[in-house]
Amino acid sequence: MRRWMRKAWIGAAVVTALTGFGAEDGRAAVAPQAAPTTQAEHAAAVARVAARLEPEIRRALLDGNIPSMAVALTDAQGELWSGAFGESNLWARTPAATATVYLIGSTFKAQSTVALLQQMEAGHFQLDDPVHDYLDRLTIRGEDPQRPVTFRHLLTHTSGLPVSFGPHLVWGDTAPPPLVEYLADSLAVTRPPEEVVEYANIAYTLVAHLVERFSGMDYKEYVRERVWGPLGMATTAFAPTPAMEERLAIPYVPDEATGRNAPTPRLKANVWPAGIVYGTVHDQARWVRFNLGDGSVGDTRLLQAETLDEMHTLQFPALAGEPLAGGWGYDDPGYGLTWWTSHRDGERYFAHSGSVPGYTAFVMGNRSRGLGVAFLTNGHAAHPHLIRLSNLAVDLMAEELGESR
Repeated sequence: MRRWMRKAWIGAAVVTALTGFGAEDGRAAVAPQAAPTTQAEHAAAVARVAARLEPEIRRALLDGNIPSMAVALTDAQGELWSGAFGESNLWARTPAATATVYLIGSTFKAQSTVALLQQMEAGHFQLDDPVHDYLDRLTIRGEDPQRPVTFRHLLTHTSGLPVSFGPHLVWGDTAPPPLVEYLADSLAVTRPPEEVVEYANIAYTLVAHLVERFSGMDYKEYVRERVWGPLGMATTAFAPTPAMEERLAIPYVPDEATGRNAPTPRLKANVWPAGIVYGTVHDQARWVRFNLGDGSVGDTRLLQAETLDEMHTLQFPALAGEPLAGGWGYDDPGYGLTWWTSHRDGERYFAHSGSVPGYTAFVMGNRSRGLGVAFLTNGHAAHPHLIRLSNLAVDLMAEELGESR
């Protein structure tokens, strides 16, 4: 494994000629180079990746009408490069920075899954246990006792629970109700489990409640102490700290009449554990990096290696095959435990998007090679552009760097 220190390539690298790209999916189509063996060779390889990626990022900003974007490349040992492009506040003409804070959306869902699976490893439940056995006074209305919702169903969007959201303006007169109150009012299936894949934010609201029940801790406190803390994610929060507020990107949505970006209201949601979370691209890279590894961070083990591997393993092959949101996926895309999973040429990939009005996030990794990327934007519904860039970034790293060792 490489042990040398990595220089963070912040901002714009020197742009070289762009050659050898494939079709519109953005995959690189150049024969791989010999893997770098020295620190200098490695730094030069990273610089080549950045130089080839940057013009495509700038093109995506224009094509996708995206005001700003922060990106970080990582391998299993550390962050390789980061950059920021565009403006986080169009009115003030504020340049985006890699420390700019965006809403990370549903890229958070798998972090909540780590919290729940820690409780599984503590012996509180098994993945195929019926969830209703652990709900105390809550009931999943409409559930067929002969086809119960299991923990595995919750984590694969196959539970039969609906999408749900329940928006509230951040500066409005209403607020999300307490978890138990919301679940008591809204927890109901629309169909039996395993019939279809239906994205269910409310499933992760229930996950948060179950983490509280099993751990005896407040969910937010648990995530801060048992997930973000060990991962070093100090600039990720359910509500931005004052220092984070100073760096918040404004959310924008294109005006229907003019197509020009206009600021849109910030939202809270009844299903806030599903992704109303703010952070920086450096923390997102830390999160991707954890998922390239074996479940540990330094001397701290968050999950057993086999549990993390299960998160990245397709759970219901019969329901796989259709590209996921924005068109992501190679061969047989589908759900692991929360993560989108796919494979290509025998290599394993994972990804997830995050989207609320005015923000789109995307994270992706090649688990076989130990290479990954994170994007945060204040652009609306930018998934196709971020997927193209992610495919390209990971393939360029594979070409220039080989495998992370």
